[in-house]
Amino acid sequence: MGACCGSNTKFDGVSKDYKRRLWLVIALNATMFVVEMAAGHAARSQALQADALDFFGDAVTYGISLAVIGASLKTRAVAALFKGASLLLMGLWVGGSTAYQFLVLGVPKAEIMGSIGFLALAVNLASVMLLVRYKDGDANVRSVWLCSRNDAIGNVAVMLAALGVWGTATAWPDLIVAGLMATLFINSAVQILRQALEEYRHTDEVDPSDPQHSHPH
Repeated sequence: MGACCGSNTKFDGVSKDYKRRLWLVIALNATMFVVEMAAGHAARSQALQADALDFFGDAVTYGISLAVIGASLKTRAVAALFKGASLLLMGLWVGGSTAYQFLVLGVPKAEIMGSIGFLALAVNLASVMLLVRYKDGDANVRSVWLCSRNDAIGNVAVMLAALGVWGTATAWPDLIVAGLMATLFINSAVQILRQALEEYRHTDEVDPSDPQHSHPH
């Protein structure tokens, strides 16, 4: 990942405005996890449940992001590594559970998928608008932006899946979208892990918070 904002110094989240926005986004994600997981079970939709899991993962990782704001670059890089690994596991879980759903083959309820997908899209668009001015930053900040962007993309996909389920009366559109979401999770995880590893290695050279180094900030 290259430097952003035209400088080697990346925004690290130390901003009261950013923290307020992040708290609001955490609350939105936690609420939607409960709503969407319940709806996913009711609709027997793998895509909805995958999206609900994404909301849960985001709420947890955003909390981690908030906790490490202002910490050393090494601490923030380690937190980003943890979030990247979590996102990778989430992608693998969604992929595996989608394969299992394929074997069970129950047709989801399109009307529930569509209505909840629309609600989730509205929530995620609000999150994206809250965070868009901070989309460039260190691995910790960038991971927040990528998760929010993934959510909005995922919700559009869930709505398209609902339309496909309604039109075909089969589970295939739901399973395909869940598979695509798993791919998106894994791709974002790779981006986060790559940037976090790069920043972690960089701390061995220039981290001003490390007592072994005395370089100016």
